[in-house]
Amino acid sequence: MPAPRFGLVSDLRRPESGERAERVTFVELFFDLVFVFALTQLSKLIADDQSVTAALESIVLILALWWSWVSTSWVTNWLDPERLAVRLALIGFGLLAFVAAVSVSASFTDRALAFAVAYVVLQLIRTLFMVVATWRHDRDVALSFARVLVWTAFAAVFWIAGALVPADWQLAFWICAVAIEYGGGALGFRLPGVRTSEVESWELSGAHLSERASLFIIIAIGESLLVTGFAFVELETSVAAVVGMLSAFVSAVALWWLYFHRTETAGRRAVEAAEEEADRADGDEGRPGRRGPGRLGRIARDGYSYAHVVIVAGIVLVSVGDKEILDRPADAVELAGGVVILGGPALYLLGLSLFRFVVDRAVPLAPVIGLAMLAGCAVAAFLVPQLGELVLGCLCTLVLVLAAIADTVLPDRRVTAERHQA
Repeated sequence: MPAPRFGLVSDLRRPESGERAERVTFVELFFDLVFVFALTQLSKLIADDQSVTAALESIVLILALWWSWVSTSWVTNWLDPERLAVRLALIGFGLLAFVAAVSVSASFTDRALAFAVAYVVLQLIRTLFMVVATWRHDRDVALSFARVLVWTAFAAVFWIAGALVPADWQLAFWICAVAIEYGGGALGFRLPGVRTSEVESWELSGAHLSERASLFIIIAIGESLLVTGFAFVELETSVAAVVGMLSAFVSAVALWWLYFHRTETAGRRAVEAAEEEADRADGDEGRPGRRGPGRLGRIARDGYSYAHVVIVAGIVLVSVGDKEILDRPADAVELAGGVVILGGPALYLLGLSLFRFVVDRAVPLAPVIGLAMLAGCAVAAFLVPQLGELVLGCLCTLVLVLAAIADTVLPDRRVTAERHQA
């Protein structure tokens, strides 16, 4: 009697065509709500401790939070969240992410194990679910995620061990864990002696990934306004507080404009061009709307999975800088405060540049102009520390506004399918 086959009988993959093939669903947006809270906790952690060690801890946490979010987005790129099993799975993933989120502020103290366990279980269960769901229906995808599962389990050892070792060793273990996860993605989750499918061959819905990333940017910008708003309502009304609050709002508008005026469009056009290229390469074979060969897989990985974490980190740091300004508007600029205030806009503009380079191999001029102006602000803050944090913050906001204006009026470099035909 043959052994029962492994995997789910029901095909939970997204439909091959139609609106549900690429649409972002409401349950995915519900899952995203957890990360609004997670980012606010991360902002609080950075604001409370601006030492070098705390900065490294915050980098590890933002990388981990982003990886858990983007990995879930890759899963829902294949599976249909309108199916009951997938919807319930996403809700369960959201619960695990919420446990990790409430542990962020104390993740390097008394809640280290809670964060590590919640994060590891989320990563392992989600990947295993993907393997079980696709094993009978798309063996290549299932085998790819089986390799992901091995890398995730390897990283899990360092996450759990880091929570159990003495505190002095925790950061080193968690840095190794993050390096394994991101390194595994960069290497295509290769394993010795196992056939590896390159990321360019993965069947993806580029439009779905593009929209998911754009919605997360909205969430992150909303989080920055939440942090600023909560900081403002705790203060007595003053001219400095009102100016700082208005500067933070204008800064958020500039962040939105810089991403959604051209960057989001450039990514969407690059995805469309890559899908057209794939159509020519395979003669329109395969699942309609889901393309593998060519540049789409690389855009999804390098652009939306890697470059976007720099953009999100910049937004989080901008919110911390806004809170710093509201708390100490008239204080002279010190090193830690200056790094926070200048670092957020700089990271954001750098992330935009990296993303545009990935999608169309051209660095947009506006972010480069913005980075140059921020360098000038840094020199001014160094030479005249009495400038004050409020003045420096307003200068950074002005830089973002000028960069947004430059991005609007300067000629656009567009991606076309013909450009990548060769």
